[in-house]
Amino acid sequence: MSKHVLAIDQGTTNTKALVVDSAGTIIARGASPTDVRYPRPGWVEQDAMQIWHRTCEAIDQCLSNLDAPELGAVAVSNQRETTLVWERDSGRPMGPCVVWQCRRTAPFCNRLKERGMEPMIRARSGLQVDPMFSASKARWLLDRIEDGHRRAERGELCIGNIDAWLLWNLTGGGVHATDMTNASRTQLFNLRERTWDRKLLDLFDIPQVALPEIRPSSYVYGETVSVGELPAGVPVASLIGDSHASLYGQGGFRPGSVKATYGTGSSLMAPTSPLIFSDKGLSTTIAWAREKAVYALEGNIYVTGGAVEWVGRLLGLDEPGAVIEELARQSDNSQEVYFVPALVGLGAPYWKESVRGVITGLSPDVGASELARATLEAIAYQVRDVFDVMQEESTISLDVLLADGGAARNDLLMQFQADIIDRPVLRSRSTDISALGAAFLAGLAIGLWRDDTVVEEMTPPRDRFAPRMSTERRQTLYRGWRRAVARTVFDPET
Repeated sequence: MSKHVLAIDQGTTNTKALVVDSAGTIIARGASPTDVRYPRPGWVEQDAMQIWHRTCEAIDQCLSNLDAPELGAVAVSNQRETTLVWERDSGRPMGPCVVWQCRRTAPFCNRLKERGMEPMIRARSGLQVDPMFSASKARWLLDRIEDGHRRAERGELCIGNIDAWLLWNLTGGGVHATDMTNASRTQLFNLRERTWDRKLLDLFDIPQVALPEIRPSSYVYGETVSVGELPAGVPVASLIGDSHASLYGQGGFRPGSVKATYGTGSSLMAPTSPLIFSDKGLSTTIAWAREKAVYALEGNIYVTGGAVEWVGRLLGLDEPGAVIEELARQSDNSQEVYFVPALVGLGAPYWKESVRGVITGLSPDVGASELARATLEAIAYQVRDVFDVMQEESTISLDVLLADGGAARNDLLMQFQADIIDRPVLRSRSTDISALGAAFLAGLAIGLWRDDTVVEEMTPPRDRFAPRMSTERRQTLYRGWRRAVARTVFDPET
């Protein structure tokens, strides 16, 4: 079969489209940036129509590079938890997309905690009470739409995350659906029953009729309408959250695999054979779903690559991502400087959204290079925090870390990561691993590939970073990090 898969990867700041052939090779690409707005401190939002238009631009750019591609399927990988509401009849957005990073619903989430609701929510959804997840965002949007809750109850409004929004538009408003990975990040999904949860819907006052239908990640959802270069009649055959897609694209199919995606924030995810509910700050989620659902443990870190951008602005660097490694290599390693980048609080495993960052170990000898090194090391330390808890709660040894994402291009970071977790790090050479994961799932849905063993043979090559730091040095450095974190989370009023 010679058909190709068009994979869309809709991220927070950029939308990519690529075409994958039957050998798993990327043969065309397109991309378009997406704007992010910060209307108030802690608020993050985007324009839903711009996301759709920029997605169309990326698709057109990609497909225009090919002569009559034979498309067998469309796949979608998306930024997770970002939530919007639109009108069912017109498709008109009824407000902004409230982005996953947004903290506007923190007061509501804190009231839930004060009412003692968090244990019930975690037992059903596998998620902590935090503004990152979709449920409180959806309620906030309905509260601000005139007659919003009643209109939603009457089925006049659609609630969804970016995957559902793109699917709606790709099918000309014909299908309102989501996959289990995205549903499992809403705080409205019952992990055991794998359906919308009535108690959680009532708690957040979200009408089920407004929510998308839940389907597997690898599934034919419907067919496209004609949109620019994209022809009508192409099956949309996978939806999956970007972090889940990267785990699949890395070939992390079996328990014992663990993947870290290094982006603005970071996600560690490890598939588990049983359903494990963490009591140490990790989330339980669906890794992906085909004939059956695969469960996973996940740790979400708010700020990793975002810390590099922040330090770059502080130091006046034009392209901090490109020069931070060179600057860090010039540092004096005897200076033990620690930067805890709690710029919007701390995520897993701490879940302290109200704390703010600290830098410790400053002296007259500390300069820009030491701060650059501390920033890169902070990413690795935060990953170790989650990795250690994940290892503790897993039923199988985690012997290697699979790495991908923009910040993973940094060799100094990858080597320090291997050193500080005392495990090899295998970095994917592909910069499109989430899109590839979605493409693989779509290809399986239409019979382009037979099973996971075929997909595993097509996973991109990796670079290996082996640990080489002494045990004594590793322990000393990590103790220093833990002291710095303790200063960050310490509340003198408690």
